[in-house]
Amino acid sequence: MELFRNSADGPKNGRKNETKKNDVTIRTELPKNDRSGWVLAGGASTRMGLDKALLEVNGQPMILLAAARAAEVCGTVSIVGDPALYGNLGFPVIPDQFPGAGPLAGIEAALGATRTDWNLIVACDMPALEPAVLERLFSAGAECVLPEYPDGKVEPLCAVYHRRCHAGIVIALEQGIRKVTDALAHLSLNHAITYISVTSAESFANLNTPEELRRYRDG
Repeated sequence: MELFRNSADGPKNGRKNETKKNDVTIRTELPKNDRSGWVLAGGASTRMGLDKALLEVNGQPMILLAAARAAEVCGTVSIVGDPALYGNLGFPVIPDQFPGAGPLAGIEAALGATRTDWNLIVACDMPALEPAVLERLFSAGAECVLPEYPDGKVEPLCAVYHRRCHAGIVIALEQGIRKVTDALAHLSLNHAITYISVTSAESFANLNTPEELRRYRDG
């Protein structure tokens, strides 16, 4: 199934591993040791009624499925969430520095803790992520790379962020901004953001309610 069109909107910054030949930019794959994966455990899961991160799909907690997908393209994978809840899952866990501020706080925590330039941020409730899709995000060549659906909506919780974006996200949080897309509007003033056109949302399916979970389990 084709997930991406061969186009990306928005400005791009060069990467160290780019070369030029006959005026054509050639991107080589970023080494995994310069990539970190971060799985956002989420908040109260009010729509699901239970901690959705630990609900099982195909015999595995959803958060571990997301972590496994991230591990296929990243050198390290960590969880952003409550260490008391997720510390026994086999991955490092870091807490939010802005508790109660939603997924934007999770992105801030990841970018504040990372030791690598390039960081994949994924939500815990995306069990259908495909490594080829994640590789495409890394190869786009901007400080922030997000999938964009045909209707213009974007998916900020399966995206690649350079750690240079951290300061801008901290400022957004300190200004009371909580919506990730609103924070991206501020980031775009100083950072190159690329939107990769997505032709199918299947790989990015979020399971937020019991009905969505049931349909996914039933296939």
